[in-house]
Amino acid sequence: MTQPIFMVGARGAGKTTVGSELAKALGYKFVDTDLYLLRTSGLSVADIVDREGWEGFRRRETEALKAVCSPLTVVATGGGAVLAQENRDFMREAGTVIYLRSPASTLANRLEDAPQEDQRPTLTGRPITEEMMQVLNEREALYQEAAHHVVDGTQDPALVVNSVMDALALPVAR
Repeated sequence: MTQPIFMVGARGAGKTTVGSELAKALGYKFVDTDLYLLRTSGLSVADIVDREGWEGFRRRETEALKAVCSPLTVVATGGGAVLAQENRDFMREAGTVIYLRSPASTLANRLEDAPQEDQRPTLTGRPITEEMMQVLNEREALYQEAAHHVVDGTQDPALVVNSVMDALALPVAR
């Protein structure tokens, strides 16, 4: 398999952590779309949202998703990339989509431990546990629709990588 692998899930799901470890295990390149946007625009997600609103950010996110798509690449998407039907269709057609699924409480704990406000601006202005419950309620069906495989994201990253490898039935690069 040489097609790209897209990691989807809410903020704090482990897309970057698991995605980078998965890329190492497979001998693939790793790209995080939020970091790509930061590198190419010089603006953080929060800066883009402040300047252009969420609509402007989502437009840039779609452009970034398409720009980083290449063979032998693991792509960590932004948590809201699935909001656009265009993005869900693109990822499903261009590669394999892995949904790292975790309950709101797990996501909230991870976000409280490593907030990264500049990369993860609040979506609702509510306490993080409430926000994550709302986000999952709004997006769960979209994550499921986009995904070729759903993997339990609550475990240690190494175990999640193993679960992804099993789901993909891929051998580890040596």
